[in-house]
Amino acid sequence: MRRHALQLVARAVRASAPRPHPPRHPHQVAALRASTGFFWTEAAAGASASATAEAAQGGSKSAAAAAASSGAAQAASKPAAVASGSEGGGGGGGGGGKSQQGDSGKSVRGGPVSWLSFLLLLVTGGGIIVYYDKEKKRHIEELKNNTNSVKPAQTVGTAAIGGPFSLLNHDGKAVTEKDFLGKWTLLYFGFTHCPDICPDELQKMAAAINKIKEKAKLEIVPVFISVDPERDTVEQVHDYVKEFHQDLIGLTGTSDEVRKVARAYRVYYMKTEEEGSDYLVDHSIVMYLMNPKMEFVKFFGKNYDEDTLAEGIIKEVREHKRS
Repeated sequence: MRRHALQLVARAVRASAPRPHPPRHPHQVAALRASTGFFWTEAAAGASASATAEAAQGGSKSAAAAAASSGAAQAASKPAAVASGSEGGGGGGGGGGKSQQGDSGKSVRGGPVSWLSFLLLLVTGGGIIVYYDKEKKRHIEELKNNTNSVKPAQTVGTAAIGGPFSLLNHDGKAVTEKDFLGKWTLLYFGFTHCPDICPDELQKMAAAINKIKEKAKLEIVPVFISVDPERDTVEQVHDYVKEFHQDLIGLTGTSDEVRKVARAYRVYYMKTEEEGSDYLVDHSIVMYLMNPKMEFVKFFGKNYDEDTLAEGIIKEVREHKRS
């Protein structure tokens, strides 16, 4: 009877014990031990209950002894189960702690931006903005200070145009710049064989002189200075200037004298297309307004017509008188 009870207990244990796959980690082994101890304890308790019931029905001492033996086995298995469960729980807890620590570490290290790096980024960016604004304000203050410290520039002297000269007028009389002192003078450089530009400019000069006299009652002396001394003799210049205006004064001279006066008034001239005695002279197309001290006031280019030329001269003369 005792043997039969033990066989029943062994069958119950085999039937109730789980068959897990081989564990891969230590904490899984501890957990498996804990679960196996639990099932062992339950199986032993069931076998003990069966043996006790059989002893009560049969009244045999052997069954009672089997029950007592089973109870002792159950009592012995409980501390083992508790110890095994504690070990498994400790291992599982340790494993769980490591897993939790690993997960928390992974969430911190694996994230794209941590709170600390984000805070450092904000502080650095704010510092750069503050520094830039401060430097910008400092630069603006420096510019203001420099601007305030600059004093208005004072005009020193006049343009270096004009100077002494000695030429012959269209009557053959020697003249210098001193012969024009006390008068407003308008000078033009050209040559008598000029096909178109010189005649146009001299006609414009003559018309402007007449308009100035009519509108402002001003006397302006028109002067023509030849840059072709080889062909522009006194007689040639005399006949030429009388075609444009009765007050137009023609001046000519030797090559050196013409070169000197042209240099003094910054006039460019040069022979072009020379074929024997027939050639043209390329030259500056400018009129120079000189004040009564024979000082340069303003020049007028080809873009002025007779009306704007007359208005420009009247304006300059009036401003000079007010000053």
